[in-house]
Amino acid sequence: MSDETSAREPIGEDARIDALEERLKAAREREEQRTRSQATGSDANYRSGNRALADLLGGVLGGLVLGWLFDWLAGTLPWGLLVGLALGIVVAFRNIIRSANQRPDQ
Repeated sequence: MSDETSAREPIGEDARIDALEERLKAAREREEQRTRSQATGSDANYRSGNRALADLLGGVLGGLVLGWLFDWLAGTLPWGLLVGLALGIVVAFRNIIRSANQRPDQ
């Protein structure tokens, strides 16, 4: 009767379990780093998209307003508006291309 070990005695540590726990810990750390870097990357993409939209809308609307203002003062109704719109589009695309060519750490 006393030859058998009790079922309540702790089982000795197994090297395979230790190795598995280490691998699980390393996998969790890698997953945390991956999700953390994706979250900051998506935030940066969201900000750059908003900036491109603001540049585009600002350039077009600014060109329209300045062209209309020039037409109102000079009396050349459609031409100042068209020239202002064209200049606004050019400036907007120049700003978008310029911000797209910047390095991400700036």
